[in-house]
Amino acid sequence: QVQLQESGPGLVKPRQTLSLTCTVSGVSIATGLYYWSWIRQSPGKGLEWMGVISYSGSTYYAPHLKSRTSIARDTSKNQITLQLLSVAPEETAVYYCAASRGLILEETTRDLYDYWGQGTQVTISS
Repeated sequence: QVQLQESGPGLVKPRQTLSLTCTVSGVSIATGLYYWSWIRQSPGKGLEWMGVISYSGSTYYAPHLKSRTSIARDTSKNQITLQLLSVAPEETAVYYCAASRGLILEETTRDLYDYWGQGTQVTISS
């Protein structure tokens, strides 16, 4: 059974860097089975796709976030990480990691993904 667990600071100050980790169990992220995405949902808004990393380390980002976003993998820890530079209060959201068997770009329909983490709440506030 594949499981994803997001973790990170619950509170980040504006203009600082947000760093989150998705710990994967049940499958090695280095295998060619899944792509690993980050998706967020701000209060009162729909899901927003942020980016994805492949099993080989290739990355794709939402165009409007590309300059501030970095997704990486640590195969020794079986983790996927997200860094978001210079965050703003409107980026307060629940941040999710999700796994899909195929490459999904800029789609957030839940059924397209095979597994989701439970999400981690991040508040951007001074």
